[in-house]
Amino acid sequence: MTVYLPAVPGYDQLDVPIGDVVHVTEYVTAAALADPAALDAARKAVFREHRAPVSRVPVESIVGSGAPYAVAVVTHPGGGTLFTDGGDVIRVAGGVTYLPSVHTIEGDFRDQYRWCLERIAALLAVAGSDTGALVRTVDYTATATRAEYPRCGRPRREILGAGPVHPGAAGILVDVPVEPGAQVSLDAFAASPPLEALNPGWARYDTLTYKPAVRAANTVYLAGFGALDPVSQQAIHAGDLVAQAEYVYRGIETVLAEAGATGENVVHLVEYLTPDAVADYPRTAAPRERHFPNAVVTAVVCSALLRREFLLETVPTAVLP
Repeated sequence: MTVYLPAVPGYDQLDVPIGDVVHVTEYVTAAALADPAALDAARKAVFREHRAPVSRVPVESIVGSGAPYAVAVVTHPGGGTLFTDGGDVIRVAGGVTYLPSVHTIEGDFRDQYRWCLERIAALLAVAGSDTGALVRTVDYTATATRAEYPRCGRPRREILGAGPVHPGAAGILVDVPVEPGAQVSLDAFAASPPLEALNPGWARYDTLTYKPAVRAANTVYLAGFGALDPVSQQAIHAGDLVAQAEYVYRGIETVLAEAGATGENVVHLVEYLTPDAVADYPRTAAPRERHFPNAVVTAVVCSALLRREFLLETVPTAVLP
């Protein structure tokens, strides 16, 4: 059984069979990024000979922790099958292909975005898969690129294809680049077909290169959810974090209902908060626990979100019985 674990403040805090780890996410602040070799050394000291794909996600801070970085892992008994391509590591376990995050420092924003998608396609090919199997993408871009962000639509259409299934997606703004000069960092996961796109009739997704959720076997990979009216496409509840959270959580359950699921099936949530949301975040605990009583939660602070009114974006994963 695949297990999603919440982030802990440092590799020395991991309490799992290391040989079962199939994916690592490092949420790293500017302080940690100042010495990436130390991060690599901390991981190697704990993992020893075991290799797993690593997503390095720059953040402003980790909610509830003053640590310079936090580590979240996904485990699967036996660790699945290992593939490598150059210095990159891929693992396939339980029908899911786990990839490292990718980025480049060459070219402009759209060039970099295209490069990231092409690199993901190449890594998937190493593992015997392709972009048609993608179930989720999360891109991290700088606030300064917000006006350019629509330019990523063309490379997504050209590389991800016409569908009918596109991955769930999230777009997060971070002003601490994973490497100086990198305007984009991209995370992605793929799963074995057949895949089913889940959409409760929201027409806005008909022309987009992502869907509200994708079901693969008994797992539902949802997109990032903000307080956006899917009909009017207007952001709502500006300045009110608790109201935004309630709206987001109800929207997630609306999509889950398409798979015959409820919030009780959600096992993992990553919540990205803007700096203005941090003070009120404890007030979202009660509605979150009411909607998603079985979810482990990792909460981090980003620089901003694609809609200026958003205080919160939530990325859920659900497992059906």
